[in-house]
This record gives sequence, C-alpha cells and structure tokens, in this order.
Amino acid sequence: MILIDGKKAAAELREELKKEVLELKSKYNKVPGLTAILIGDMAPSQIYVRKKEKAANEVGLKSEVIRYPETVEEKTVLDKIEELNKDESVSGILVQLPLPKHIDKQKVIEAISPDKDVDGFHPVNVGNLSSGYESTIPCTPLGCYLLIKKFEKNLSGKKAVIVGRSNLNGKPMTQLLLKENCTVTITHSRTKDLKAECLEADIIVAAVGIPELVKGDWVKKDAIVIDVGINKTDKGIVGDVAFDEVSKVAKALLILLMLPILLSGKRTILDCSANACKIDCLIHQTA
Repeated sequence: MILIDGKKAAAELREELKKEVLELKSKYNKVPGLTAILIGDMAPSQIYVRKKEKAANEVGLKSEVIRYPETVEEKTVLDKIEELNKDESVSGILVQLPLPKHIDKQKVIEAISPDKDVDGFHPVNVGNLSSGYESTIPCTPLGCYLLIKKFEKNLSGKKAVIVGRSNLNGKPMTQLLLKENCTVTITHSRTKDLKAECLEADIIVAAVGIPELVKGDWVKKDAIVIDVGINKTDKGIVGDVAFDEVSKVAKALLILLMLPILLSGKRTILDCSANACKIDCLIHQTA
C-alpha cells in the first residue's frame, strides 16, 4: 500500500506557481492579490487564514487579511466585499467560514464576484462546474483530484464511489471525476448497503463526517482511498476511514486532515495543500 505524499505534491505545485507569478509580473507588470476576510477569533479560522496568508506570500502573491470582531454588522461585511469587487488590485476574495449566526452565509457568498470567488462557492461557479464549464473549484476536492491524477494518470472507466453529498466536497468531487470519464456513484449516510457500494469501487472518496465509517472489508483489493474526514473522538482526531484496516487492502491511501494536528502512533498525516490549489485558481483567474 502506498501513502500518497501530498506534501511533496504541494511543494512541487508551489514551485510551479512561483514561476507563473514571476511570468505575470514580467509580461504584464501585475501580481495577483488575495484578500481574506476573517470575522471573530475562532482558533481554527485563525490558523486557516494564517496558513493561507503564508502560502500566498511563499509564491509571491500580494496578500491582505481584513479582520472584524464577531459583533460586526452584516452590512459592513457586504459593503467591504463590494469595495473589493471593484478594486482591480484584488484578484481573489475569500471569506473565512464559519460566520457568526447573525450574518447570512449565503448572502456573503453571493456578494463576492464570481470572477474573484477563490473558494468556488458562488452559485455561478457551482453551476459552471456542474455543467462542465470553466469554473473555480473548491480547494479540497481539487487537491484530492490532483493527487489522484498524480498517482493514476488514466481514470477513464474507473468506478468511483463518493461517500458524502456536501456542496463543499462530495458534489464537486463527483463532477471532477465525471469529467475524467469515471462512473460515479454518490452515496451518503442513509444509502442502503453502503458497504456493497464501496466494494465495487476502484476509487473511494470518504467525506461524510462519520468516524472510521469505511472499514477494511468495505474496500476491494488495490482500490484508491481518499479520506477527507475530520472527526473528534475519545481516542483523538480520526478520519472517515479505518486507517489500520484499509491500509492492508488499498493500493493507495490519502488522509486529508485540514487542521494542523499532530497524531502519534502509526498514522501518517499527509497534507494535499488546499492552499496551493486555492492559489493556483487565483493565478489562473488573474492570467
């Protein structure tokens, strides 16, 4: 079994992005600018934004973080987004989720110009992806997709099972694999005989938020398994895949924990670098 090395892939992607930024600066005297809006002081959100800012700086982007207290009015945030939409020096905008309860998440997402929507959450980008058109793609499924392609170049005809139907992971992942001519089944926690569905799969992407749901006897020999889950349990942070069991039968396994958590024992945590994928989208929008 091969543990897919996402950190290596991320480092390679960042090197490519550095070159693209330099080319943009050389040809057009323009450097992409990423602006993040952070509301409140939730520790995970602070970490996410700090990592995004660091990754942007590493590849030579202009990076700005606008911080608001948790009590900020919704109108203030919407007005700032409108200002950023009109600012030509800003190539990409992201608003760190989750938001305080008094702010309408959908209003905020829809306020961002689709051309500057780095997260790929705007309904225009969601619709374009579903229709097979050019679009910004949410970073987690994009990162998983790029790593699957690095390991398995030809996906045509492969049977893929997506466990989870969220707008953030499951649905975009389905569209990406369909474009590769995979036969895709999207499942969820209420699917009847989920084990049987998984046993048919050449590729399993688990993104349902149930600790260690996918067991070793759910996976056929030499399948590729991607674990997107992050679940807090009594024994620590675990994914949606029972690692020790699945590692004995899978051909390749990727564990995607988005938080910078260190785990002891046998588990190796691999970072597929959503930030690098996010920046890749930003650069290509600018170009």
